[in-house]
Amino acid sequence: MILDVITWAAVAAALAAEDSRWLRVAQREHYEPGRATAMAGLWSKVKPENQLLLAAAALCIAGGLWAHPATLLGLAAIAAWPLGLPVRGRSAKFGWTDRMKRLTAVTVGLQLVLAAAAGLLGGPYAAAVVALLAVPLVDLAMAIMRPVEKKLAQRWVVEAQDKLRRLRPTVVAITGSYGKTSTKLYVNQLLSRSHAAVASPASFNNLMGLSRTVNDRLVPGTEVFVAEMGTYGPGEIRELCRVFPPTIAAITTIGEAHLERMKNRETIVRAKSEITEDAAISVLNVDVPELAALADRLDGVKRVVRCSTVPGTRADVVVAPVDEGRWEVTVDGAQVTTVDAPGAGHPINLAIAVGIARALDVDPATLAPLMVDLPGAAHRAELQRDDRGVAVIDDTYNSNPDGAASALRSARAAVGEGGRIYTITPGMVELGDQQAERNRAFGADATAAPNQVLAITQLTNKRALLAGASGQPGEVRTYASREEAAAAIMPETRAGDVVLFENDLPDNYP
Repeated sequence: MILDVITWAAVAAALAAEDSRWLRVAQREHYEPGRATAMAGLWSKVKPENQLLLAAAALCIAGGLWAHPATLLGLAAIAAWPLGLPVRGRSAKFGWTDRMKRLTAVTVGLQLVLAAAAGLLGGPYAAAVVALLAVPLVDLAMAIMRPVEKKLAQRWVVEAQDKLRRLRPTVVAITGSYGKTSTKLYVNQLLSRSHAAVASPASFNNLMGLSRTVNDRLVPGTEVFVAEMGTYGPGEIRELCRVFPPTIAAITTIGEAHLERMKNRETIVRAKSEITEDAAISVLNVDVPELAALADRLDGVKRVVRCSTVPGTRADVVVAPVDEGRWEVTVDGAQVTTVDAPGAGHPINLAIAVGIARALDVDPATLAPLMVDLPGAAHRAELQRDDRGVAVIDDTYNSNPDGAASALRSARAAVGEGGRIYTITPGMVELGDQQAERNRAFGADATAAPNQVLAITQLTNKRALLAGASGQPGEVRTYASREEAAAAIMPETRAGDVVLFENDLPDNYP
């Protein structure tokens, strides 16, 4: 009897430990069903000891059906699994939101039902099996709650739709694999003297984020609403455009961000292109072949503004690098201005922003003074120098292959004579079957010269980054975390050095 009570308590404790981990992971993964299981698989893949620990837990719990004390060993093992993923987050802050409370209630409810049913058959020793199912049960709870959450959100969505109908601003929708936030900030600045514009803040780019922006920030007199739109798959942007119908739709670029979820480039193109379906005007990056083809298909059906970074391209707006740190802005074949490049920014983002201003009939001549000091998006290729003359590039937000390569080019441009380039990175994620190859290529690029130091943090992409750096003239170091790497590297830097922080993975990644 005493062993039964102790075992029931151990079942509860093990489930509590697992729920603390995996509900936090669910929140970090945007409540996407299946992501808890995917992350559990990643922890087992990069730390093989977790495979052994899980197998030991399963064997002990199974054996405990006959040899009851073994159950306690199995529960202790599962409570510690996976090794390295903390019960309480260090970098990934847990938000005890209403949505999380509902998900927790459903998750615990499923566990209680299964534990009670198993307990009737074999007491706490059978109920312990539920502890092995904690991760799939979190995914099941997310799947159950998805339609419920959509229904609960409908009130705020309807309120936002009503407000848009009353205020009737021109909606400018911006999507793309990357560059959305920077482009949005540029648009907001370029319209600041000609239109009363409101842009969605930070990365508020989903249904609830945009609804909240409309409900909280749009006021009578708002002429333009600049809406950043993100997606993890086909249909999501179409739904956003149904709620927030754009007059002007822009696609910054097509890349490999979220390739893991969308599986291939064709799906990414299809998902992003939904933004143009009902918009009267499309602003497109024609340097991307798929978007150039889309521009040709739409031409004649609706107004198309073509944007490019290549001089001589058939484009309405061209923002082209002309020398180190300078961009030339051309609209309809006429030079508007030459501007200082903003930090380690991308010229196509400014080209798209100028294209949107052109679509809103803003006089190009009035844009030049507004491009003198372009705003930067936080953690997106921000370049600053400290008082010692060390350049620091913060490119820690959602790294992608093109952006990482661009950040390295910016680091090479910023390094002083005799200086070193330190790249602190955990590598890139959500790249599907291309992830290892893209990280190998980045590892090679980050160690291509003797003055380059690659500091690998965490384990997620360690093997691929090391493989890429193998045989290269640069130096490689490994650290447990970004903080540890920075603490070791920053004291040794000197004037002329560059420190590039490329990507930052929260601690739900190994």
